[in-house]
Amino acid sequence: MSRFVRASKVRHVYCQPAKPEDQYSNFRLSTATGDHNYIKANTKYFAVPVQTGGGSLAVHNLENTGRLPSQPPVLDGHRGPVLDFEFNPMHENIIATGGDDCTIKVWGIPGEGLTESQSEPLVDMHEHQRKVVVLRFHPTAEHVLASGSADHNVKVWDVQKSMSKVTVEHKDLLQDIVWSYDGSMMATSSKDKQMRLVDPRSGEVTASVEAHNGTKTSKLTYLGTHGTLCSVGFTRQSKRQFKIWDPRKLDKAICVTDIDQAAGVLMPFYDEDTNLLFLGGKGDGNIRYYEIVNDAPWQFSIEDYRANSPCRGLAMLPKRGMDVMKCEVARMLKLTSNSVEPLSFICPRKSDLFQDDLFPDCYAGKPAMSADEFFEGKNKKPILMSMDPAKAGSNKPAAAASSFKVAKSPKQLQDEVDKLNVYVEKLISTLEKNNIKVPEP
Repeated sequence: MSRFVRASKVRHVYCQPAKPEDQYSNFRLSTATGDHNYIKANTKYFAVPVQTGGGSLAVHNLENTGRLPSQPPVLDGHRGPVLDFEFNPMHENIIATGGDDCTIKVWGIPGEGLTESQSEPLVDMHEHQRKVVVLRFHPTAEHVLASGSADHNVKVWDVQKSMSKVTVEHKDLLQDIVWSYDGSMMATSSKDKQMRLVDPRSGEVTASVEAHNGTKTSKLTYLGTHGTLCSVGFTRQSKRQFKIWDPRKLDKAICVTDIDQAAGVLMPFYDEDTNLLFLGGKGDGNIRYYEIVNDAPWQFSIEDYRANSPCRGLAMLPKRGMDVMKCEVARMLKLTSNSVEPLSFICPRKSDLFQDDLFPDCYAGKPAMSADEFFEGKNKKPILMSMDPAKAGSNKPAAAASSFKVAKSPKQLQDEVDKLNVYVEKLISTLEKNNIKVPEP
């Protein structure tokens, strides 16, 4: 009896954990608790919050494997624990942090990496009234940042001008914020179980739905160019599940998949180039991955990676950092109690040639528009780059932190004008005392 086998280029993807000598160890991680993801990464660095008297973030170069120094250099500016942080996707040496002290700080990392601790950020923003729990940079507009706080507000910031442009009120604690593929919409989840679609320029909530009826944390991710949205959460019986939604019709999920009965919050990651959805649970040793398709049943389970060490956080590296000649389609960093373990997801191929079906043009990490263009209402798709090593010379690296220029706020400009007016008055007085006629302006 013949059996139909579904055609899939990623059906045989497997996880290859790094050898002990290629891992990172000797962390004294922050004792802050919650459902936050305590590790983030780009193609050059990864960052984790560490123990100090206040709130510190260690930023470590990916090339330096092995044991970290007992007192690594840190970003040390918050008066309380760092609760979320986010690398700027277009400037790899810029990172934003949000803390228990209600502030958002944006930091510049030197070109050679963090060699000594820093306490002075490039930008310091103070509009939230309670702790900042979520930060997400815009995928195509330069220096646009969304933040969520325990004051139940989501703010959209122009970072270079150090000011928020839009505030969206919610009814309960924010749990997640995600941008759509081109950044034209945001989706949020909160403790009131509602998933909301938000226009990031008007602040209007265009649609909302109860994503999961369980009381635990719900997380979100857009599914790339599919245009669909994935939510992960819990049922009333504490079963973990994920759902796929069509944002144009939120009244009912187009796919509901129950996973297991466990307490750990699921963290979703999506790779739009292979259509793989990765789900890792806090406190779990497992990472499940599914192939997303454009029609029913909408997803197919590929494999489970199982390990004994429980996970405190996961980070997915940008696709442009993959080793394409080894057919590495994804790489994740798994944070444990005192180490970071790189996990490579490999799609086995017999040929040693570049596999263009596995590696289409990917996100280049370059701004498609300015913050001003975004807030004026423009939308642009992400700029893409070739993954073919033969064409690598045409892909310029992202700009360093030294290119970041902070615009002065209206208050700062007014203070400068006031000082100049006082100075001019003193000059005029001095001239008049010496019988020198002052010309009219």
